[in-house]
Amino acid sequence: MSVTSLIVPQKQAGGGQPSSHQSMNTVSNISASVLSYLKAIADGRRPLDADQLSEFNIFHSAQTPESTKDYCKLDLRKLLQYMTSSESNAMRPHEENDLSHPISSYFISSSHNTYLSGNQLYGDASTEAYRNVLLRGCRCIEIDVWDGEQKNSITGEEANRHFRPHVPHSISARLSRHHQGEEREEQDLQEIIEPAEDSRMMPTPWLSTTKSTRAEPRVLHGHTMTKEISFRAVCCTIRDSGFIASDLPLIVSLEIHCCADQQEIMVEIMKETWKEMLVEPLEAECKVLPSPRALRGKILVKVKGAAASVAAKVASLPTMQKVQSVSSPSESEDEISSSTSKEQTKSKKKTIIQALSNLGIYTHSYHFKTLSAPEAEVPTHVFSLSERKLADVHKSQASRLFSHNREFLMRVFPSGTRVSSSNLDPAWFWRRGVQMVALNWQSWDAGMMLNEGMFGGGDGWVVKPQGYRRSTSFDQTQIKSISQNTILYKTFDLCIEILSAQDLPLPQGDNRRSGFHPYVKCELHVEEAVDRSPTTSPNNGKNQDGKHKIITKPGRGSEANFGGEVIQFCGITGVVEELSFLR
Repeated sequence: MSVTSLIVPQKQAGGGQPSSHQSMNTVSNISASVLSYLKAIADGRRPLDADQLSEFNIFHSAQTPESTKDYCKLDLRKLLQYMTSSESNAMRPHEENDLSHPISSYFISSSHNTYLSGNQLYGDASTEAYRNVLLRGCRCIEIDVWDGEQKNSITGEEANRHFRPHVPHSISARLSRHHQGEEREEQDLQEIIEPAEDSRMMPTPWLSTTKSTRAEPRVLHGHTMTKEISFRAVCCTIRDSGFIASDLPLIVSLEIHCCADQQEIMVEIMKETWKEMLVEPLEAECKVLPSPRALRGKILVKVKGAAASVAAKVASLPTMQKVQSVSSPSESEDEISSSTSKEQTKSKKKTIIQALSNLGIYTHSYHFKTLSAPEAEVPTHVFSLSERKLADVHKSQASRLFSHNREFLMRVFPSGTRVSSSNLDPAWFWRRGVQMVALNWQSWDAGMMLNEGMFGGGDGWVVKPQGYRRSTSFDQTQIKSISQNTILYKTFDLCIEILSAQDLPLPQGDNRRSGFHPYVKCELHVEEAVDRSPTTSPNNGKNQDGKHKIITKPGRGSEANFGGEVIQFCGITGVVEELSFLR
């Protein structure tokens, strides 16, 4: 029996339960309070509506009555079978995912600093973190790669001194004080996570002092006190767990901080470990991105291109595109370009060798300057921006940003001030067309709940709604008279009846069930017409609460009875159904 045959998808929420394993979501027992309501439904005192009755009859392969007037008593035993099965899950099932569009036409379940299992400053790193997110359905992971060190050649006081050669002593001392419980606001910690003036150079390579062994690249969060793991071990974990929960393509986003020699070792390790999982080199320049269906079981390496590769790709663009791209950028674009130039000089980036660049077949990272730069027209380019940077681009170029993301890939990641590994509001960025919204999967917060809502049952790739994806000559799923670039807005009405709960856990540190008074809070995360203005931003980097929220009256105990209280959201206009969530 192979190692991979022993691995099963995780039931832990956040990344979207793989569609092929939804049968794992079952209930083993029913409380007395819940049972009383089910009996009332079965004997007709609380009849199901037409849609609910249809779902129940489909489950039992029965014929649906023509109207609710034909409602008769239900078999309680069959009703219990339905309610304890995965078919009664409140999560809306995904419609069949059309995998024929280019990969830029999908939202992709994505992870930020995947190797970390705690906060961003001194948290643990492990291969288990990669295994965890992959088995939960994640399809875009991140690896920060640094030069390896020969540990056998460093001992005692020298080892302590070299624990983080790229973290100055002053920063190490401040991290230590923070670790001991010193409370500070997250925005005040920005100075800690950015390198000091005298540490702008990346660490020098740690090379073996003997010919019998060699140093191999390592994975860690630079300029912090986080732990490190072996790059080889990470690659092996990806090989063993990458295609268990889903066989759709896996994007590996590489952040390179190592020297040319270590990059050569990286290439050797990836080819040796991933073998046929890697995408084959192209015989001709890519004009249109392939579909997820064409890339099943493949690893897409996202890496910056070597200088020669970048120049060749830009040179291959039509002349008009190149001229248009560089002619008289707007004032706002000049401002963006100026700010990125400052960021560019902040730290010296490593030059990417050609062998490593060659692995980035359909996903080549480019440094973002403006949306009118020549590389913004390269079919295989990927821009990665922080949440704040993308919000700035949206304010100055909202329409152009949305148009870009119809055709090309973009990734957004949390701000560096999120040292506690909190998350941004992914829905705001999905509505801007961003495919890869990278989240901190070790945190269970509003961001990860929305991620679960987007990708639940979708195998990590969800096709964008009409109007958000690349146009084709004719989309068979839509009426011919409707333009494919037209976004379908709807009016939203929702009614929820809260009956009863069971097995609710007590708050941490509380063991008095009699004093436990739970309630249900429903938040509706939607974007209305007023929210589409370029002046809107993702709530200043904080988690976005739903604009519409209702809280029930409190119940009592772990088996709370809410008495059928009704929650209603009515007449909310201009809503894109696929980008609306109830939390």
